[in-house]
Amino acid sequence: MTSTNLQGKAALVTGGSRGIGAAIARRLAAEGADVAITYVNGADKAEAVVKEIKASGRRAVAIKADNRDAEAVERSVKEAAGALGRLDILVNSAGIWRAAPVGELSLADFDETIEVNLRAPFVASKAAAALMGEGGSIISISSNLADRVSDPGLAAYSASKAGLVGLTKALARDLGSRGITANIVNPGSTNTDMNPANGPHAEHQRQKMATPRFGDASEIASLVAWLAGPESRFVTGSAFTIDGGANI
Repeated sequence: MTSTNLQGKAALVTGGSRGIGAAIARRLAAEGADVAITYVNGADKAEAVVKEIKASGRRAVAIKADNRDAEAVERSVKEAAGALGRLDILVNSAGIWRAAPVGELSLADFDETIEVNLRAPFVASKAAAALMGEGGSIISISSNLADRVSDPGLAAYSASKAGLVGLTKALARDLGSRGITANIVNPGSTNTDMNPANGPHAEHQRQKMATPRFGDASEIASLVAWLAGPESRFVTGSAFTIDGGANI
């Protein structure tokens, strides 16, 4: 699918080398945007995404940045804007999963989850907002587990994602007068290498859904592209759940 909805725009997608992040990067490019992505490991996967985007005629760059390192996150935002000449769209997609019952969850795992899933989006959003003009868009990938904790062992993950929802609503309030929107996408079970549709826990997840199938990363990406585009400019501070009806 190609269009010109994002023609002339520049985007940064954190965690854009794989899974949902890579699908978002590809979709934004298909809509006309130039795209920077960040990655931690797997430079080959990041470069493959960049190569694919460049082949479509858009500019692209991969930037190594660990979400646990606030300085690296801030630097990646500035580097993306420098490489692409501007920054209009930030997608906070990078995230980690640490699951254990609260009695067994280590403080180190809790802290790392908050660092990657919540603190880094704050750092990136603050840096990006300083560079954006009217029409800018900040979109964060949270989770349907921010709204309903359906299984044990999710204290760190659900807390980080619920915090991301609160952060986004605050960003929308702070940045709205400048014409910058901030929204949340809450995916449910999505077929990626981290949570494959044929994995050992997949059937348990499907049993919770009104539509008993895993989502495709491209479906998440299509919602993100709409939120980044011109048709959603009156939408801000909103959370969109896309989980096959798991939380209804």
